[in-house]
Amino acid sequence: MEELHIKDAIKKIKNGKKRNFVESVDVIFSLHRIDLKKPESKFVEDVVLPSGRGRDARVGVIGKTLVVNAKGVADELINDDRLSELEKDKSKLKSLVNNVDFFIAEAPYMLRIGKSLGRVLGPKGKMPKPLPPSADPKPLIERLKRTVQLKLRNNPVVQTLIGKIDMSDEDLVKNYDAVYNSILKKLPLGKDNIKSVYVKTTMGKPVKIKN
Repeated sequence: MEELHIKDAIKKIKNGKKRNFVESVDVIFSLHRIDLKKPESKFVEDVVLPSGRGRDARVGVIGKTLVVNAKGVADELINDDRLSELEKDKSKLKSLVNNVDFFIAEAPYMLRIGKSLGRVLGPKGKMPKPLPPSADPKPLIERLKRTVQLKLRNNPVVQTLIGKIDMSDEDLVKNYDAVYNSILKKLPLGKDNIKSVYVKTTMGKPVKIKN
């Protein structure tokens, strides 16, 4: 397969078949020479995309004071009553977790959340980020709206969003560079752990990138 520079790869996927919705653009890293039987080889890493995601990530806030201060900024507000409801209804919890990308919680709630919601949030890599009740959640929420996660677990592949197809080439390249540099820092051998890199749209064919 032909290998292209990231700028040329972006141009190529943009010239693909037009869809009746705005496709996402993903980057896929295939890794090798890494032992995933070792827990220290696995990771979940947040990366703030310098040009944004094209469509903001959805953020949920759990607590009392934080919920009040997050009104108008967060996408989901989870107070005590709603938290109790989620603890009793696993289907509602799963629906919420599938609809929210990141959670923030007041620090005193973390133990309760870990015990009651952790079995659903943990495997999804969505355990809340704790904040003191008196903290202003808005800066963190705004940052999370531009954030994606790199997840390396049981398979030697990391795939993540770098934006939407209607973003400029330059913005997509900036986001790709941010993700690429972040994953290099997490890999024990850096570039030598990367076997291949592809970029693709939601329904398009992958295009191989020069690594």
